[in-house]
Amino acid sequence: MARPTRVSRALSQNYLTDRTAAARLARLAVPHPKAGLVLEVGAGKGALTELLAPRCRRLLAYEIDGRLVPQLDARFRSASQVQVVAGDFLAARPPRTPFSVAGNVPFSRTAAIVHWCLAAPALTDATLLTQLEYARKRTGDYGRWTSLTVLNWPRYEWRLVGRVGRHGFRPVPRVDAGILRIERRRTPLLDPAALSGWRHLVELGFSGVGGSLHASLCRAHPRRRVDAAFRGAGLDRAVLVGAVSPDRWLRLHEGLEA
Repeated sequence: MARPTRVSRALSQNYLTDRTAAARLARLAVPHPKAGLVLEVGAGKGALTELLAPRCRRLLAYEIDGRLVPQLDARFRSASQVQVVAGDFLAARPPRTPFSVAGNVPFSRTAAIVHWCLAAPALTDATLLTQLEYARKRTGDYGRWTSLTVLNWPRYEWRLVGRVGRHGFRPVPRVDAGILRIERRRTPLLDPAALSGWRHLVELGFSGVGGSLHASLCRAHPRRRVDAAFRGAGLDRAVLVGAVSPDRWLRLHEGLEA
């Protein structure tokens, strides 16, 4: 009998053992069976891979832990649509054709994986099992919004679509997990020509220069125009920058660019 593979703390491994949660994650990641290309981050022992495979035409299952790759190869040898890729997902070159990303991501590498996804021109969506706190912060579930989410809001929608208790993993992590869904909008909320100005606005607003969002924006725009934009967005001048939702940022942008 083969000895069980020991968990690598350096790789932040927490295997998903809750099959109900895994099935839900697979359905959320690939809502329509026989989808095109899907990239799985951290295939582990193949629990999610097994559920994703029947739902897509091609599945690239990335696994950085070389000890697990032979097991994955053997498990999916008869699944012609599955290709096990030994190596770091973050070192992969994004496909040029439309693709999705799914996975139970190592908590310690979540930010880097999200940035990889956002930088991939052909990405259509990503469904990631992350620390619950990370998913809540990125989707405004705390009533506050982060600069990364606001910056990318015109092109991507961010949603918290599920939760998984920590006891659904082995070894058991210290915190629960959340299912984060990032979808590229079919029609962006801003024209490409406006994205540079949008980035400047959001980065200036989150800079903290001046002590408040209103004061920060007054460094680049006449106070009268900023006041009018705040009124148009329904914002109080004393509002904290993190409390401004993406839709109100869009109204601010519209008012300042008018």
